[in-house]
Formats: sequence, structure tokens, C-alpha cells
Amino acid sequence: MNVLHQYKTEVEQELDNILAYWINHSIDQEKGGFYGKIDNNNIADIDAPKGLVLNARILWTFSAAMQMEPNEQYAAVAERAFAYILQHFYDKEFGGVYWQVDAYGEPLNTRKQIYALAFCLYGLSEYYAATKNSTALHLSIELFNVIEQHSYDAQYGGYFEAFARDWKPLYDLRLSAKDANEKKTMNTHLHIIEAYSNLYKAWPDVQLKGKIIALLEIFDKYMIDAASSHLNLFFDEQWTVKPDVISYGHDIEAAWLLQECAEIAGDEKWISVMKKHAVKTAIAAADGLDTDGGLWYECEPAHHRLIKEKHWWPQAEAMVGFLNAWQLTGDATFLQQSFNNWLFTKQYIIDHGKGEWFWGIDENHQIMQGQDKAGFWKCPYHNARACMEIVKRLV
Repeated sequence: MNVLHQYKTEVEQELDNILAYWINHSIDQEKGGFYGKIDNNNIADIDAPKGLVLNARILWTFSAAMQMEPNEQYAAVAERAFAYILQHFYDKEFGGVYWQVDAYGEPLNTRKQIYALAFCLYGLSEYYAATKNSTALHLSIELFNVIEQHSYDAQYGGYFEAFARDWKPLYDLRLSAKDANEKKTMNTHLHIIEAYSNLYKAWPDVQLKGKIIALLEIFDKYMIDAASSHLNLFFDEQWTVKPDVISYGHDIEAAWLLQECAEIAGDEKWISVMKKHAVKTAIAAADGLDTDGGLWYECEPAHHRLIKEKHWWPQAEAMVGFLNAWQLTGDATFLQQSFNNWLFTKQYIIDHGKGEWFWGIDENHQIMQGQDKAGFWKCPYHNARACMEIVKRLV
């Protein structure tokens, strides 16, 4: 069996395993929707709050899976996620979607985090692609308009991070406690352009295309460091860079995703620019590869400190990003990096006994304790999407 055939065959099977895990373990039959937290022993915390990001990513994943393999179970999970978001996360008074509800689906944290709105748009537009449900498309367009109305910075370009429920300013804009409290972040912009591009496939609107092009320009001008090809992560409103960590996972994710967004928009100039960035950023991200094939989480250049953890999602993105660089260049080094990362993931990240992927491992290859198997951030999006991308690319 040659490497490409082995790679595709094994990843195809893993995709089935991931989807089966979420079907069998994540559905909250008692309170509705999906459990907000499941531990490494597959024990659900039945009282855990439920986050929009988790629900939107489940919606995207199973909507995408339906289009690869028509399956009643996939369709049922996607429909469940769609219905739950509409019923429990939509803010009918002020527009947009809540960040978090409690275990029963009542509003718990009503802030409007633009990252989460983008993921909701991403999931809804994929659900429309799978089902042609007109409500899903209507709500996707509505979310696009809400983001543009409230978050877009008409003076300096780009998007502000977060708002109160009624769209008033917030002091604390952070997506998570580890982030810098800045008005603009690479992470949110990456997922806005991802969502906008997904919507554009269903709704080829001229204004929407212009917004995608403007975001590509922002990445080229401010976010992809000209000297290192690593991504800058945090900015003030005027795009002054706030030095922080190097995120190897975001480097390699952006490397392939921005190219895809340019291709969806169909702009030849930006396709060319982003293909060049895809290769340069993959080379930069490879600084984070360990000898075992895994991708380290982050490093802090100012302190010459490597964060010696290998989380699940950078591995998923590494599989795709390095494979994409190989497809662009024909350089077998990139293919080997992608495949080696899959071998690492098989050995250390996938839970072959209980299903899904562990959060990550430490420098001694020990499983990180106290982390979710499924939860607020631990969703089927990165790993299922990586498997889908590998299967589609290795025809």
C-alpha cells in the first residue's frame, strides 16, 4: 500500500469514528441539544453550560459530512443542532446570538462575541448547502449584516471583537482567558473570512465578495508577518501589533484556509498572493514540528520559551496545511510532514479505546489531564474537517 492510499484509507475510517463518537456520546436526550462537557472517560457533565461555538461547529461538521456521504444519522444531528441554535441561542430582541446558555438552554452569557457569530454563520451556511433550507440561508445573511452593522470598523477596516447583548461596548473583549485584551485579533478575522467565504458559495453577493477581498488584504498587510511568515495575533484598532506568542496551529491553519477563501472569491490576484503565503507560512509553521512528527502548541519568542504541549487541533490543521503546500509545490518534504503528523496523531492523540481525540499530550507524551474530550472548545470541527480535506484532496 503506497503512502497516499494508506493515508486516505486510514483518515476516511477515522472520520467515520469521529462522527460516530459525537452521535453516540454528545446528544443530551434529557435537556435537549448536546452536552456542554464530556470527560476522557466519556462521562457527560449533565449540568454543564452549553456554548454556541460547540453547537455551531457540530452543525457545520454534520452538514459537511452529509454532503460527503448521505446518512440519516448525520442529517438528524445537523437538524438537531440547527433547531437548538434557533430556539436557544438566537437573540430575537437585539439580533445576533448568545455566547452561552445553561444546561437547560436558558441564556447564561449574552455577550456578542464576533468569533461566535462567525462560527454560527459558518454552520448555518453549510447547513443550507446540505439541505437547501431557506431559513438557514436567510439567517446566514442576517448574521452577515449584523456583523457588518455592529463590528466592522469603517475607519481603519477589520472587525472589533465583542459587545454586550445590546451591542454596547465592553471593557473585556477577550475570547478566552489566555488571550490579550485587544480590540482586533487574527483569530476572529480568520473565522470571519472562513464564514464569509462559505456563505459566498451559496450567496454570491457583490458586497460579500468585497468584504472577503478586504479581509485577504488585511491578512496580507497586517497579520502575516513579512519577515517571518508567522501570524501576528493581536492588534489595536489602528493595526499596531501587540507582540505575543507564535501560534503554530494558527500558522498552518491560515496557510491553507486563506488560499481556499481567495479561490472561493475567484480573485486571481489574491489566489496568487495566498498561494505564495501558503507555502511560506507552512515553512514557518514547520519550526514547531517535533522529531516525533507532532506540532508544538505555541512559543513565546520574547522569553525564548516553547509551550511544550501538543494539542489536538494544531495536529489536524498540520495534516491539511502541509499537504496543501505539497500540492502547490510538489516538494515531498511537505507530504512527509503531513503524513508524519498523521502517524503522530494516530499514536498519541486519538483515543483508540473510547473514541475521539484527546485534548493533547505533554512533552513526555503523557495525556494532559483535566481537559475535555468534548466541550466548550473541544468540538468535532478541526479533526473532522481535516479528515474531510485529506479524503477530498487524495482522490
